[in-house]
Amino acid sequence: MLQRNHTVVTEFILLGLTDRAELQPVLFVVFLVIYLVTVVGNMCMILLIRSDSKLHTPMYFFLSHLSFVDLCYATNVTPQMLVNFLSKRKTISFAGCAIQFHFFIALVITEYYMLASMAYDRYMAICKPLLYGSKMSSCVCLSLVAAAYTYGFANGLVQTILMLRLSFCGPNEINHFYCSDPPLLVLACADTYVKETAMFVVAGSNLTCSLTIILISYIFIFTAILRIRSAEGRRKAFSTCGSHLTAVTIFYGTLFCMHLRPPSESSIEQGKIVAVFYVFVSPLLNPLIYSLRNKDVKTAVRKVIQNKLFAK
Repeated sequence: MLQRNHTVVTEFILLGLTDRAELQPVLFVVFLVIYLVTVVGNMCMILLIRSDSKLHTPMYFFLSHLSFVDLCYATNVTPQMLVNFLSKRKTISFAGCAIQFHFFIALVITEYYMLASMAYDRYMAICKPLLYGSKMSSCVCLSLVAAAYTYGFANGLVQTILMLRLSFCGPNEINHFYCSDPPLLVLACADTYVKETAMFVVAGSNLTCSLTIILISYIFIFTAILRIRSAEGRRKAFSTCGSHLTAVTIFYGTLFCMHLRPPSESSIEQGKIVAVFYVFVSPLLNPLIYSLRNKDVKTAVRKVIQNKLFAK
């Protein structure tokens, strides 16, 4: 109804990363490989955590949901992008664009608070070890995860409704490889002040709020670690946080570059490059970061491999 009343555009054209025809097959292969590795890596992480009883702890519970969000995150964008690499007419329907737009925002905000929940979990484990069992019970963990999903998808819905209230009367070429805020606002025929304001408020407040939770958690964590007299004890405490800090740095670093800028043609071109990192690189690297830097995960992987070999 919103589409019928407010817009004459029925589809959009995604211009993608480049208009050079000779690069399209190469990019198709590159991003197909990245997507397959991302799917396999995150699915393996989820299945590994579910199958190994030693990984049935709050930290790995949050990690399994982080992997699920990353999987959905990449799947929301990549299949359409891969089709467009091999298509002459790189179109996406108005409804398809709205759905992709909604899920993208919802999953980004969900990941904000999933990473914040993981930081809080590490804070409780290192700073309040005697209270850890009661404060990070199954009920608490489920509540934190449910809150992250609910809040993320509610934000995505509000932003999508505000976007649908704008009128799009042409042109319909989105200068991006997915339906994103800044390039869509450039195409709008109506006043975009409300949507731009909402975009900056939501992006800025959620980015700041979640990152503040993470930073405060780590201030207390580092303070507690520095009080540990044993060098081995400090090393073990730091190692439990290393993977999470690496994931946070990659994810938030690129998002700061992407979202906290006004929409313009130059910022959109730069944004496409930055977007590649958090749409593809972050979901790709997270399973590798947690598997290569985490002793428990490496032990679980070895156990699975040994069981498979002995089964044969």
